[in-house]
Amino acid sequence: MTTDPHASLQPIFAARFADPPTTHEDAADTDLIRSMAGRGSCRAFLDDPVPAPLIETLCATALAAPTKSDLQQRDIVLIQSSDIRQRLAELVAGQAWVADAPMIAVFCGNNRRQRLLHDWHGVPFANDHLDALFNAVGDAAIALGAFVTAAEALGLGCCPISAVRNEAAAVSELLQLPSHVFPFAGLAFGYPASAPLISMRLPLSVTCHVDRYQEAGLRDAVQTYDRARAETQPYDKQRFLATFGDDPDYGWSTDKVRQYNAPERDGFGDYIRAQGFKLD
Repeated sequence: MTTDPHASLQPIFAARFADPPTTHEDAADTDLIRSMAGRGSCRAFLDDPVPAPLIETLCATALAAPTKSDLQQRDIVLIQSSDIRQRLAELVAGQAWVADAPMIAVFCGNNRRQRLLHDWHGVPFANDHLDALFNAVGDAAIALGAFVTAAEALGLGCCPISAVRNEAAAVSELLQLPSHVFPFAGLAFGYPASAPLISMRLPLSVTCHVDRYQEAGLRDAVQTYDRARAETQPYDKQRFLATFGDDPDYGWSTDKVRQYNAPERDGFGDYIRAQGFKLD
């Protein structure tokens, strides 16, 4: 019997997608690709601390990732103080595990440095509009993704924390963020207590397009995905039972609709404006 050269990656794709994509032989033999394809969010960590040189290496690797026009509009705030970590955990309601993570980082968008450069050189900043915010968001997101990829390739577990934007003004005050700097996402990381779950994803037929965006068959594809995920990875609880009641066919789309039925971060725009950004 011959050994399938794709075997090491194909089972990962089979866990990730109900209709697994084709595996390229070069990718199947690459540890980094397997790490990226098989990743999952980690919320339970060992007590072992992450060595400071490793954290510095990960930060350097993340900040080596692409940045719009070399503007470098992202910063990382490492939360080493147990007091600040506890206060941050209190601000991200419903996620008590955050306080127990060995390390927390907050990835920030930073348009402040660019504006300071203009002040120092005596040149007007001519792009004080929505794109200034958008560029900084993109830079922060790219750095976060690069950090997660590098950390997990080295055996760490990670879980992004978008809830830092639930109380963005309070988080900003806690971290002493100046004008035109804002929290994009937190990140809990450390050595995982157990292997994280590989969450199923929507099929590539829905999310990967050729030449133009297409939605043909989208509803049927989502319903098929709902059923496949419910069979293999059912939700252990349903959101807002008092409002919607129990749904025997509860799936991914039902969960996401219920999640965004409730207002969330409706004051974030006010916070961003208070940080000095114009959104026109």
